[in-house]
Amino acid sequence: MKRLNIALLAGGDSSEREIALQSAAQIAGALDARKYDITTIDLHGRDWHHTAADGRRWQVDKNDFSITIDGQRKEFDYALILIHGTPGENGRLQGYLDMMGIPYSSCPMTSSVVTFDKITTKRTVADYGIPVARGLFFVRGERIDAQEVVARLGLPLFVKPNASGSSFGVTKVKREEEILPAVEAAFAESEEILIEECIAGREMGCGILVTRDRELVFPITEIVSKKEFFDYEAKYTADCSDEITPADLAPEVRAELNRLTLLAYKACRCTDS
Repeated sequence: MKRLNIALLAGGDSSEREIALQSAAQIAGALDARKYDITTIDLHGRDWHHTAADGRRWQVDKNDFSITIDGQRKEFDYALILIHGTPGENGRLQGYLDMMGIPYSSCPMTSSVVTFDKITTKRTVADYGIPVARGLFFVRGERIDAQEVVARLGLPLFVKPNASGSSFGVTKVKREEEILPAVEAAFAESEEILIEECIAGREMGCGILVTRDRELVFPITEIVSKKEFFDYEAKYTADCSDEITPADLAPEVRAELNRLTLLAYKACRCTDS
């Protein structure tokens, strides 16, 4: 049986680049080489390359998403997108692969655009009646009055990039004088930022998979960070957080979270492809 040519797309252009490369290394080691011909491709700006075992680099031909190694041209049957941040989560890579006719592992371009951009996500789900934190949206160059921010949102609050992940550039602010330094840290990651009220409570995550004939809502996970919040260290360092599945919830709370999960999925036009 012919092995499928699988491209593992890793790296990327955000602060999450190293996490994406680690993800690719783990998955490359886990996939069955008897079934799959695996090629890890590191995307960094316009440089899309594969590094061979001997250290030589081979560039991807972006005209048709192929690669030629030692004179042998390889086309790909499938792309596994492992990039955290841009261009793997914001729809750019999905749009390119759509044009190349290459099937891929993530949601399509439209839902990627909606869900990677925090303010767009909030506005989208709010239109469907899903409650969201009160917040203020700013673009680089706008004047930000810390006193006015506190008057509108109170303290503590969160300052975060509008389009970034893994909590890079996110700060929990407890005093007014901390706001502008937190704004600077957020703008280091994104051209747009959000300042949001802090909502005290438990943090939950709920996965969902919708197929042609079924809606599968997964058990709810409670995330208990041992840090100030679920920051980069809490996400990726052992023993810095506990993830409890299934979460200890009253049946009516569980049912409401399941309902909101499915509603958000549909609002953001997610799919199983």
